[in-house]
Amino acid sequence: MRLSLRAAECLLFAALLLLSAACGSRLPERDFEGRRSAPPPARKAEPVRIGIITSATSPVGGAAFTGPRDGALAYFDALNADGGIDGREVEVFTCDDGGSGVGNNDCVHRLIDERKVFALVATTALDYAGAPRVAAAGVPDIGGQPIGPAYDTYPHLYGIYGSDAPRTGGEPGWNGTLYGGTEVYRYFKREHGARTAAVVSYNQAASAAYARLVTKGLRAEGYRVVTEQVDFALPNFRAVAADLKDRGADLVFDAMDTHGNVQLCEAMDAVGVEITAKVTNVQNWSSTVPEDFRNAPRCRNALWATGSSRNYEDVGHPAVREFREAMREAMRGARKDRELSQWQLEGWAAAMWFTDAAKSCGRALTRACVEAYLNREEPYTARGLLLPVSYERRAEPPASRHTCLSVARWRDGAGWVTQGGDMTRNCFTVPQLPYRP
Repeated sequence: MRLSLRAAECLLFAALLLLSAACGSRLPERDFEGRRSAPPPARKAEPVRIGIITSATSPVGGAAFTGPRDGALAYFDALNADGGIDGREVEVFTCDDGGSGVGNNDCVHRLIDERKVFALVATTALDYAGAPRVAAAGVPDIGGQPIGPAYDTYPHLYGIYGSDAPRTGGEPGWNGTLYGGTEVYRYFKREHGARTAAVVSYNQAASAAYARLVTKGLRAEGYRVVTEQVDFALPNFRAVAADLKDRGADLVFDAMDTHGNVQLCEAMDAVGVEITAKVTNVQNWSSTVPEDFRNAPRCRNALWATGSSRNYEDVGHPAVREFREAMREAMRGARKDRELSQWQLEGWAAAMWFTDAAKSCGRALTRACVEAYLNREEPYTARGLLLPVSYERRAEPPASRHTCLSVARWRDGAGWVTQGGDMTRNCFTVPQLPYRP
């Protein structure tokens, strides 16, 4: 595990608490399965079939998981327009698992057994119940979002952030234990002098568990930690905000869903809380901030996001410009054609990762060849869009790690502004703290 505040970890706990609090159940909307490809090429070469599994409809919300899928689709559209892979079109099949384990297993069956896809790319699943089946089939799953522990558990699965775990298919990580660094907390302590941090959670098991993980990391970095818990059904965010103001918190972290974050921000603005940063994650690193936080301008301009990929607003970087141009073309005419997000960029990078691996094989494209590229010693960066990603399979977990960090801050009128210099130089050597998923 590379980052203590990965978007996927945060989203997992928020998603779990929503699922556990729901009444009844929700059936997956499998009719959302779709197919994307370029017009049939005038050549005999067989297409390379790719599958993308997304919880496009789920209890977390209709658009919560679609960013990586959209970024990957944009990449493959551009790739096909440029001739595909060694003259072979990339034929993409999408499947919506509805956010359920049953739906996820159904998507895995459809794509692997019926569509006979060569690989999966940019998987973003609330409940990746089909992961053991993917691994057993030997199908590479490349650049997925590690919402659960699957990418630290099974062979043939390669999450977008990398892993050092053995991944033998048994327990996740090392005998059921994963490790996370404290670089996020180190950054705000070193760069902004933060000393007091608040952690806000719901009175629900999954939310409380993640709050304990954040609290553990903050205390390891020497922070005074203020813990706040609200009732999930009837949260009193006004009381939490008043207490944050009284106790002088510099930073605010949370283990809540986006709706809870917005309510907390509105309450903080209402009572006049002044903080250094309201720290969010890559899943909320998007252009929809003005709409989502429209009633909390002070808190909105204190939003900071951390992650492992280059800010999608860094238009001075050629790989970012290429991504943005392709997204505009792919979404031209759509109702949300102006929306961009960090998850879209990471989905684009996932598709690029697969493509670079496939191209390394030449005409002898095999899964074994693709995985040899993914497992090579040289880390992958997607032309500078990602911090170096590798898969090492260490027998023992590292006690510490030299880790870099991508940081951005929201500013009205400017969007997400990169902080702390280039992400490849914004680095820290930090301890790796154990936790159980």
